[in-house]
Amino acid sequence: MKAYKKRLAQFSASILMVASIAASANNTKFIQSAIDHPNRMEYDIERDSQRKPAQVLEFFDIRPGMTVLDVFSGSGYYTELLSYVVGPKGTVIAHNNQAYLNYLEKKLKLRYTDGRLPNVKRITAEANELSLPENSIDTTFLILAYHDIYYRPKKKTSWPQIDRVDFLRRLYLSLKPGGILAIIDHHAESGSPTSTGHDLHRIAVETVIQQVSESGFKLMERAYFLENATDDLAKHMYAPELRGKTSRFVLKFIKPLNIEKHLVDDRIIP
Repeated sequence: MKAYKKRLAQFSASILMVASIAASANNTKFIQSAIDHPNRMEYDIERDSQRKPAQVLEFFDIRPGMTVLDVFSGSGYYTELLSYVVGPKGTVIAHNNQAYLNYLEKKLKLRYTDGRLPNVKRITAEANELSLPENSIDTTFLILAYHDIYYRPKKKTSWPQIDRVDFLRRLYLSLKPGGILAIIDHHAESGSPTSTGHDLHRIAVETVIQQVSESGFKLMERAYFLENATDDLAKHMYAPELRGKTSRFVLKFIKPLNIEKHLVDDRIIP
């Protein structure tokens, strides 16, 4: 039985690798078309050099027809790109809480005026109330927002304290088996307490890996193309000299398929 499972695992790994290579080659043109889309806002295009969207979208394997959840989507930079890549047969669910809606009201009005992103469904909910059908999402984006789990403003009603365990459980349940949780965030110094999420709007990568892994996800791959060795990790990410220049980690987690659970374990990147 063990030998059979091993052969099945090897066969599954081979199939996944071949499929991945073929899909990657085909996706490049869709992703580049999204980045070159004539309807993109100049404000977004100016940020491309800092955010490297082509590499991000390729790394997380975004494809036409997918259902993608953009959690704490903010002003919608990635929402719009995702919308163009998944196309008319796909759906992007753009989530924000009330604080983001209030803060970004003008930018969001421009983003969605005249139904310019028809395949985007907007939802408003606090993190503790985020409700989505189970096994319904292909990929979830959580970009530059994981640290906000630890945001503690003086006016507590403006940003209700997030129950991390429950929040990650909600994301896990909403993803399909084999679905991807995409996380990008600002590096904090190794060993930093979670309070840096509030104090500096940064978080230590090892903290994120541990917490997300404890929620049932498996770390499938890590990328380094957004890292910046010159970033002063002890400074607030909003420091004028660091805006758009912070060192950011890029993590791809998977909700395991039963058949490949041990394969995913073998692919964990510490």
